[in-house]
Amino acid sequence: MENIQKAASPKDLAEAASPVLKNRGLLLTGLIIAMLFGALDGTIVGTAMPRIVGEFGGLGLMTWLTTAYMLTSTVIVPIAGKLADLIGRRVIYVTGLIIFIGASALCGLSQNMTELILFRGLQGLGGGIMMPMAMIIIGDLFTGKQRAKWQGVFGAIFGLSSVIGPQVGGWIVDAWNWRWVFYINLPVGVLAVILISIALPKHKSTGKVKFDVPGIITMIVGVVSLLLALTFGGKDYPWGSWQIIGLFVLAVVSLVSFVFIESKAQEPILPVRLFKNRTFSTINGVGFLMAVGMFGAIMFVPLFMQGIVGISASASGTVMTPLMITMIIASVVSGQLIQKIGVRRQMLMGMIVMAVGFIFLSTMGISTTKLIASSYMILLGLGMGLVMPILTLALQESFPKSELGVVTSSSQFFRQIGGTFGMTILGAIMNHKSTILLEQNLEPVVKQFPAEVGTPLIDMIHKNPQSLYSSLLSPEAMAKLPKELIDKLPIIKDALVSSLHQVFIYGLVFVILGAILTLFVGNIKVSDRKAKKTEGDGEDENQMPAHMV
Repeated sequence: MENIQKAASPKDLAEAASPVLKNRGLLLTGLIIAMLFGALDGTIVGTAMPRIVGEFGGLGLMTWLTTAYMLTSTVIVPIAGKLADLIGRRVIYVTGLIIFIGASALCGLSQNMTELILFRGLQGLGGGIMMPMAMIIIGDLFTGKQRAKWQGVFGAIFGLSSVIGPQVGGWIVDAWNWRWVFYINLPVGVLAVILISIALPKHKSTGKVKFDVPGIITMIVGVVSLLLALTFGGKDYPWGSWQIIGLFVLAVVSLVSFVFIESKAQEPILPVRLFKNRTFSTINGVGFLMAVGMFGAIMFVPLFMQGIVGISASASGTVMTPLMITMIIASVVSGQLIQKIGVRRQMLMGMIVMAVGFIFLSTMGISTTKLIASSYMILLGLGMGLVMPILTLALQESFPKSELGVVTSSSQFFRQIGGTFGMTILGAIMNHKSTILLEQNLEPVVKQFPAEVGTPLIDMIHKNPQSLYSSLLSPEAMAKLPKELIDKLPIIKDALVSSLHQVFIYGLVFVILGAILTLFVGNIKVSDRKAKKTEGDGEDENQMPAHMV
């Protein structure tokens, strides 16, 4: 009799009626496959770029292969999160997968650089939809404690793609050709579509869906203008040029208009009222500041190792491997640790560990070995792994399930903006410091060179000091230098060391600000319940919410 009562309990009946619980393993498999091939695409393509440029030409357009993807994937994230709340998880996720697969095929069929850039932008739309959707669905499927574990696993998958991506990309390019870097997405993507389509039941609409079209337009214009200004400012155009100032003005006008529109909209893409919530503002602030510092390490440590220590590009990549491996391990462990020490303490601990890593980075010099640099990478990876998975978890624990999509996607959105801001501001700091040092120490020497040699070098010092550092990166580049400059390479190397120290110190400042901000995070408890219900929601906690699918 006891067994019969247990089998007929409401919880068991709910589980039996829920197709998601029954197909949970199938769904998780689809999510993992989609996450892996989506994350791999960002690192595999970088390996293929030299071959692409070799076939198509257009070296000046090469950066747009990354920029186009970054722009579209960033702006679509909050839109996808909101639409997932409005019309269901499955239709949005599968749409993103199909866009990504179709764009991958088009990228592989491209006949020139312009076509490839356009299709990379389209691919970014699919990628920007896919990446937050996995975390949103994890938020739907699991209780808080289970989410901590699974989001750590998905964070580890993302980190793994960063480790194996360049190697996989190199193998594909060497074994076949660069087009297969894109074609490889097709069979894997189709498998993910099939699994997710089967495992996620169809959404049943309960009313008319209202799209915030003015909000979407103003947000896209504002974010794209801001990202373009940050991307091209100080490199392609001076910061004071009309192009960059115009982009900033357009960004400000559009984003102010966006805030006004969102405050009046019935179904806003990013509700302004969320920013009044301390948890929402502080968690996304921490994510933004962490991303600024994180990219300071990822972008500039390889430059230090190649330019100062003098190791090859492939060897400098192995220096970054400990960061990724440690981040993977810490991401998995963080899901268990958070239940013992809590969200705020773990977040603070992770930011402090990152800060210590940056302190060590700022002490690196010409005598720094590969082993020492790798040990510093371990610290950074440990700190990042402790923080990254719980940013999303903390937001999901603090809001009702009706807003799960928009708050989850906001976490990735602010981290992507932070990464772009970090690369820009830290790069500008490096250029500024380099110009000052090279003007003081190299320019007086260069003025003594013959005019045909000295004048171009002086222009380079003032306009593009980073191009001088390329001479330190390989024997081939060094061989192209004027013979008068060969003996002065120590001056260039000293300028690079001091400039990178400045970069790491400013990265440290951003991480410390993030650590301070964690102190204002409320007391968030990781529960045994699934996403919080809105008032009046009568669904059983084990049932799939109507908006999920």
